[in-house]
Amino acid sequence: MNERRSFDQPIAEVGNDRSPASEPAPRQMQAIVQHRYGTAEVLELQTVDRPEPGRNEVLIEVEAAGVDRGVWHLVTGLPYLVRLAGYGITKPKNPIPGLDVAGRIVAVGPDVTRFQPGDEVFGIAKGSYADYTAADENKLAHKPSTVTSQQAAVAAISGITALQALTDIGGVRDGQSVLVIGASGGVGTYAVQLAKAFGAIVTGASSAAKADLVRSIGADRVIDYAEEDFVADGPTYDLILDIGGRNSIRRLRRALQPAGTLVIVGGEGGGRWTGGVGRQLRAMLLSPFVGQRLTTFISTEHYTHIERLAAHIENGEVVPIVDRAFDLGDVPLALRELEAGRVRGKAVVGAAA
Repeated sequence: MNERRSFDQPIAEVGNDRSPASEPAPRQMQAIVQHRYGTAEVLELQTVDRPEPGRNEVLIEVEAAGVDRGVWHLVTGLPYLVRLAGYGITKPKNPIPGLDVAGRIVAVGPDVTRFQPGDEVFGIAKGSYADYTAADENKLAHKPSTVTSQQAAVAAISGITALQALTDIGGVRDGQSVLVIGASGGVGTYAVQLAKAFGAIVTGASSAAKADLVRSIGADRVIDYAEEDFVADGPTYDLILDIGGRNSIRRLRRALQPAGTLVIVGGEGGGRWTGGVGRQLRAMLLSPFVGQRLTTFISTEHYTHIERLAAHIENGEVVPIVDRAFDLGDVPLALRELEAGRVRGKAVVGAAA
């Protein structure tokens, strides 16, 4: 996120002659750090050691990093199921938050085959709220030439989640009616655009303040969920994507065609232990006993999905929606804005390339 600059110290050797001394990087960097779980106030801007890439990793000079609900969960450690999933019981295993990233590769590990220093990439890293971050090469793709680093930095996690929900899980087909609940958010803005690209007739549910955004990205119809009941006042749908919603399974089934598919993407609410997971489990337990297909999933973070998304971005079918940019030191503010529901699409940390 710093401007390009030269340093006296050469980058540490990573066992590969594709990490030239002519691409120096500092041994220390600025990063957002947390030593305990909590609200945004636990985050501090500190000087820390620059990471070293592992054998299958690359070192990225970060140009921009995305802000999404998943980061909020990892910062707060809520629900507690997040901690049990391997992210650290009493404190985060990785003290630097941030997942979505876009930037320039400055060094590669000895077993890396898909990239070399100088490549512009986007994808998923390990602690992207920093000047430099390490990332598994299998979670990266080349940055589409049609977008800025800001746009690329908000694409990977939300975009591949929407893509898998629609295609791999939802089986969307041309001409189907699709309802996207949470259409103005990170995953939702990708879901609306991708569903249109696949030939679906798309209805997006959002707040009135964000309805214009949902229309602008291609929704055929927009529902203000504060004023209009999508169950009582609307048609039924072949496919419903409930993104981070709090609707009961019963309500969602009433809006679904008799042989339709419901895909629950994430979820808020619930208790501090499991959050929205309970609703997802109830849907899957009920599904075998009804004509409708009720399911959920965990997104697979792999470059094959990121490259699929990149193809839709390159051809203009999908445009990443950036609400606003924050400086690295303002990550706590970005998370507070996200939690308050004041972000349209996604927020980003760092300047555009």
